[in-house]
Amino acid sequence: MIEYTTWFIFAYFILLNAGYLALNFLSIFALQRTKQDKLMEDMPQVFSGLEPSISILVPAYNEEATITASIRSMFQLTYSDFEVIVINDGSRDNTLEVLKQEFSLLPFPDAPRQGLATKPIRCVYRSIPYPNLRVIDKENGGKADALNAGINAARHPLFCGVDADSILARDSLQRVVKPFLNDPDTVATGGTVRVANGCEVTDGFLTKVGLPTNMWALFQVVEYLRAFLFGRLGWSQINAMLIISGAFGLFKTKVVIDAGGYRNNTIGEDMELIVRIHRLLRQQGTTYRITFVPEPVCWTEAPEDRKTLKNQRIRWQRGLSESLSSNWGLMFSRNGGPPGWVAFPFMILFEWLGPVVELGGYIFMLYAYLFGLISWQAFTVFLFMAIGLGILLSASGLLLEEISFHIYPKFSQLAMLVLVVVIENLGYRQLNTWWRLVGLYRWARQQESSWGEMKRKGVGQQPKLP
Repeated sequence: MIEYTTWFIFAYFILLNAGYLALNFLSIFALQRTKQDKLMEDMPQVFSGLEPSISILVPAYNEEATITASIRSMFQLTYSDFEVIVINDGSRDNTLEVLKQEFSLLPFPDAPRQGLATKPIRCVYRSIPYPNLRVIDKENGGKADALNAGINAARHPLFCGVDADSILARDSLQRVVKPFLNDPDTVATGGTVRVANGCEVTDGFLTKVGLPTNMWALFQVVEYLRAFLFGRLGWSQINAMLIISGAFGLFKTKVVIDAGGYRNNTIGEDMELIVRIHRLLRQQGTTYRITFVPEPVCWTEAPEDRKTLKNQRIRWQRGLSESLSSNWGLMFSRNGGPPGWVAFPFMILFEWLGPVVELGGYIFMLYAYLFGLISWQAFTVFLFMAIGLGILLSASGLLLEEISFHIYPKFSQLAMLVLVVVIENLGYRQLNTWWRLVGLYRWARQQESSWGEMKRKGVGQQPKLP
């Protein structure tokens, strides 16, 4: 029994790391093509006026401290035609009053389509000086409900969901819309999200890249590099990406409406929507693409205290569980393709059930070694697979970043990240696995869950409009 369990644990960690290494190789090839495309971007860029119009949806709940800066920064985006729709989801603070004062809002007789069911709309406002800004005031229904209300009000063929605390690069819309221009079958794109802690932001835009001094945030810098640069980029190459970050994603409005919009009964509404789109379009036999854009386009503030980070990771795991369990029909389906036959089983084995096997593996191997049930050679091999290969994967994400984008130019920054790559595998990663296990347990017990308080320091200064 001990021998069989040991070999099972070895096989699991080998398959886990082999899968991530395969995604790494796919990402390398993709980034080579990206570097070639950048040669053309160095030439002067001219708008043709034919780019698809975009509706930017900004759900807001109790965002009085940051909402003004966020909205003002969006007016400085370099794109030919877009509108901004802020959805005040029954905020209990002065979010709506701040918006009224800062943007001279007046009630506007607007009648959004009723394609998606939402909580009642109280009033729709329009800005006098900025006619492309509308504010929807509605009863509280959660982020998914707020996004659905924004989709109903959207006037353009594409919509972009943006968190109220996100910092977008000026050319972010130009970059994330490119797959729609290159391939008419594209239905959704997602951009890279980076950690803004430690960076300098002026007038609503990131002006200087830096690293956070907080260790929790530093760990997340490496996590984000690994998750986006060879995680989602690798899956995108085989059209099997199952998640687009809620902080920044671009969608065909009609496709999302036909799919039923965002679900209110799930925590991970962003991932659940993407998995559902895969499932429905595969069932219909529709040709489509869901693409990842590797250029850094969105910066977000990461948690800097253990409690907030813990709550976030528990919710992420529960959201993953809900997204997969509500779309079982995709796995091994007749027309499932790479999403149903590769990505979905991978997520089940290594992301959904991963916390159980990984923590169980650590406990069993340590117990077996201490009581002489396995040799020290076997225990050493296990540590290499569990920790050594984890360091290798984190280092590969950092290497891809340095080769392709060189976001962190200083040698001291690179040296710090190399150190973090090692340290995060010696405790932080295992702690994160424990939090994921708690999230899986809460999903199984169907316990109520809430976002918890997100403690934000705030990055940058309030921007000024030109």
